[in-house]
Amino acid sequence: MRLLIGVLVLLPFAAAAETAYVTDNLRLGLHTAEDTSDRAFRYLESGQAMEILIRDRNYANVRLPDGTEGWVKNAYLVDDKPAKLIVAETMAERDTLAAELEQSKAAFAEPAATIEGLRNETVALTTQLEASQAEVSGLRDEVASIEGMKEQYKGSVPLSWVGGATLVCLVVGLLGGLWWADYRSRKRHGGIRIY
Repeated sequence: MRLLIGVLVLLPFAAAAETAYVTDNLRLGLHTAEDTSDRAFRYLESGQAMEILIRDRNYANVRLPDGTEGWVKNAYLVDDKPAKLIVAETMAERDTLAAELEQSKAAFAEPAATIEGLRNETVALTTQLEASQAEVSGLRDEVASIEGMKEQYKGSVPLSWVGGATLVCLVVGLLGGLWWADYRSRKRHGGIRIY
């Protein structure tokens, strides 16, 4: 029996930590009288959170977040947040996330421009590299052709060299011949030039 009385005495304290909300689309009167028979001194909107101090089948003694205490009809209290409050919280969260998204977009605008510039530079450098590779390929073909010609004319002397050497030999031969003829003529004639 004592145990039952102890449980009944402690039961209101166990309910003290419970949170409840005013249901959707309702203005609930907050009363001073326990049976709410007096005139409401304040009206609560749907979604108003409150702490339940004492609760019975018909009425609940509540404390508002600002510390105001009073009595309300228990039938209008629900344990789950009403849709109106959930929608308002969701919209506020959406607005916060949208603002964060805009800030993120603004923060990444400069790096995005840098990335775009680097992409354009990469395209230009790739084009330049391809052109250089084509030029190198052409030069390699030309070098291979020259190497083939070099191998073909490996033991030959250029025609200009042959012509130059021939001209030098003719001039030296002519001058040498003239000198020799002059020398022999003078030797024969006792040092006197006779032509």
